[in-house]
Amino acid sequence: MSARDGTRAVAVIGAGPAGLMAAEAAAQAGAAVTVYDHMPSPARKLLIAGRGGLNLTHSEPLDRFLDRYGAARAVLEPFIRAFPPEALVAWCEGLGQPTFVGSSGRVFPKAMKASPLLRAWLARLAALRVTLHPRHRWMGFAPDGALRFSTPHGEVLSRPSATILALGGASWPKLGSDGAWPSLLPGCAIAPLRPSNMGFTVAWSDHLRSRFAGEPLKRVALSFGGTTIRGEAMITAQGIEGGAIYAFSAPLRDAIAADGGATLRIDLRPDIAHDDLTRRLSGKAGAVSLSNHLRRAGGLPPIAIALVQEALHGGAARDDLAALVKALPVTLTGVAPIARAISSAGGLAWSELDDSLMLRRRPGLFACGEMLDWEAPTGGYLLQACFATGRAAGQAAASLARA
Repeated sequence: MSARDGTRAVAVIGAGPAGLMAAEAAAQAGAAVTVYDHMPSPARKLLIAGRGGLNLTHSEPLDRFLDRYGAARAVLEPFIRAFPPEALVAWCEGLGQPTFVGSSGRVFPKAMKASPLLRAWLARLAALRVTLHPRHRWMGFAPDGALRFSTPHGEVLSRPSATILALGGASWPKLGSDGAWPSLLPGCAIAPLRPSNMGFTVAWSDHLRSRFAGEPLKRVALSFGGTTIRGEAMITAQGIEGGAIYAFSAPLRDAIAADGGATLRIDLRPDIAHDDLTRRLSGKAGAVSLSNHLRRAGGLPPIAIALVQEALHGGAARDDLAALVKALPVTLTGVAPIARAISSAGGLAWSELDDSLMLRRRPGLFACGEMLDWEAPTGGYLLQACFATGRAAGQAAASLARA
């Protein structure tokens, strides 16, 4: 038993955003908090995700924000309303990291990177006397209920008054969230962990793959299942990915699981009406190649022209080029592996938890963050839910530890 175990002690397992927020909330409520993580340093996934700009949350109205969680809205809503986007912004700025709202409504720290925020956060946790134990992999429970940890120096046991699990999903496993925890909760209902916010495989021709892998598709509109979203995508050697694709990740994933494939439609010129584009593309001069015609009359960039030609070679009708440009079919054959996904779906079922995020079948054990069964698109929704559930679990665990 460590010196910080016992009365009023709270253990947090997992040092990602949810776990660190749980630790902060519990410590601020008076608990003695120890954070355990199997990685050598905390919040590795947060650091990598923030390299291109740390998207903390979103500025849209809260009701619309909550709708982004789909079927999980009802269960997540109380936690997000208790710690809404404006509270997360205030928390970030309280760490000396001012924020700004981008043109898309997304909220970022002005420093853009995660590292300054994490440094300030760890300093705050240290001031709250939160102890961090890296290289401690949770191995489940001892017969007397103690927490078992594997460390470089052998097995360690801990007997806190309350424990918070913040074990993440299964995306980016090299950064810590390896999805190994379900076996440590026998008897609990756990939805299978699946990729979310991921790319999809497409059987591109060798020509398109070799010439255009890595090329962005800018200012396009994607349609599937009656929904259309404007944005950008990226052609990869394996298929297609990017922000607009991620917004469709759940319905596309489910369609592929049910039917073995799915057809996505891409409007390569969403800023031009079909009739206007038809007039532009009609009457191609015989001496002008199709590529040049699409470039000159249609205003298409090389990657878009290549996609049109790919579709034509695949049997698409040639009699209405405008229709093809406005609704180019792309057949998705599979889902990118969960290890390459931005986040994961599935996890610990909400039926296993009470209103304070405590496991019904194991009093004193709480869970939060991405290990719970919910998913959301990119845009700040992922971190917001992790922070909000982490804060709630931390407060509830500290309250139990005081009892």
